[in-house]
Amino acid sequence: MPSAEDTSVHQERSVVRPTHRDEVAAAGSELIGGRSGRWSRLGSAALAPVGAIALVAIGMFALGMVQKLPCYNWAWFRGAGSQYTHACYSDIPHLYSGRGFADGLVPYFDRLPGDMQFLEYPVLTGLFMQVAAWLTPGGGSVQEQEQAYWLVNAGMLMICTAVIAVCVARTHRRRPWDGLLMALAPAFALTATINWDLLAVALTAAAMLMWSRSRPLAFGILIGLATAAKLYPVFLLGPVFVLCWRAGKWREFGAAVLGAAGSWLVVNLPVMVFAPEGWKKFYTFSEERGIDFGSFWLIITQRTGEPIDVGTVNTVSMLTTIGLCAVIGLVALTAPRRPRFAQLAFLVVAVFILVNKVYSPQYVLWLIPLAALARPRWRDFLIWQACEVMYFLGIWMYLAYTTSGDKHQGLPTEGYQLAIVLHLLGTLYLCAVVVRDILMPERDPVRQDGSDDPSGGVLDGAEDAFVLSHLVETGTARREAVPAAAGARVEWGGAGTPAAD
Repeated sequence: MPSAEDTSVHQERSVVRPTHRDEVAAAGSELIGGRSGRWSRLGSAALAPVGAIALVAIGMFALGMVQKLPCYNWAWFRGAGSQYTHACYSDIPHLYSGRGFADGLVPYFDRLPGDMQFLEYPVLTGLFMQVAAWLTPGGGSVQEQEQAYWLVNAGMLMICTAVIAVCVARTHRRRPWDGLLMALAPAFALTATINWDLLAVALTAAAMLMWSRSRPLAFGILIGLATAAKLYPVFLLGPVFVLCWRAGKWREFGAAVLGAAGSWLVVNLPVMVFAPEGWKKFYTFSEERGIDFGSFWLIITQRTGEPIDVGTVNTVSMLTTIGLCAVIGLVALTAPRRPRFAQLAFLVVAVFILVNKVYSPQYVLWLIPLAALARPRWRDFLIWQACEVMYFLGIWMYLAYTTSGDKHQGLPTEGYQLAIVLHLLGTLYLCAVVVRDILMPERDPVRQDGSDDPSGGVLDGAEDAFVLSHLVETGTARREAVPAAAGARVEWGGAGTPAAD
């Protein structure tokens, strides 16, 4: 008979079977023979689930490439309308010539012909684009070079996809199969090769894996690199600050911030010093860019017929983002259990997306790995993904409508506005469910087996050092800052007795 200690170790190391905890996963498993059986050994090989998830992710990425074939073969090169009606548009081939790579120009240092005088992407993304240009074979027509450039980028982005899949599957040690949410996400496959966002997503996923392994300096370095590729990863330092405040982990927070600042400077400083005008183009372009596709701001201007000054939009968006992030921080400090890192990370990035003045279709890639970790429930994830797929189709059909002249083939303005609303409602729905899990931890699927914060690293199982609690006096509720009770350990639920979802 095994000892109680052996049984405990087995419970801690056993792999969570989603088909036993998730009705949608159980129903979906019927396609491959049903739920895993009693004697299956899902955790017997540490890399078995991770490898399977990586292969699924690569397979879905390949299907996304197939979906782009009509554009690859001809639609990118025969007018704008065809690439919209086939929903296979990509920035990559167009910017090969449009940003000087075909002519051998160096990003940030060489001035571009036309209105866009310098490359409008962050430095690390620009380096990624340049490396792909170096790997693109010369010779042939411009069309052949653009096709080759897209293929080279697709290969590099496929590597990023594998990195994301591995990192998401390994972040929660006992829940590797949650990575299938990311691997099978239809919006991921559809948008993966529209732009270069997967580089930043891969670095962010690796950073979260490092944080889950209690390596705050490595986390910070990777966040700094991710921010050098795209702006949104810097927002993850906010949840780290709030959670470290509640847990009293200031040294770890300091290491993360120093690592992020240092790696960001290492990448940016050379371009900053030797090509300052080209370096700042990303920031000036982001500031000067007007209201664009996918935002609720666009609905307002289209419905009212009145333009909104871009300065006003920037100010309101910034203040709204700060205010909503402050609310998220307040929720984190008042919640009955310290929230999980992935939950807060998802919420702050979602806030940035929701209030931004533009929502490009590939921005959904920022949220997919975070959603898989924050709310690993197939029903909620698929509801959100359905909304995002509808938006993906909506924007291309709307662009087809606006470029078809008198034919008016595609989705009119009112239909596109409905697609935007679906995107907003889907994201808000998932945010609401995550907030509910924070306020009612017994509803959190990750915590139902007694876990605390598998993605939390040094925060996982740590004592609370500071909380904001409700004190009821003379019938009136008020909030007051108080230290946590001495010696109070983080405990929730019990292994083997999960709460109902």
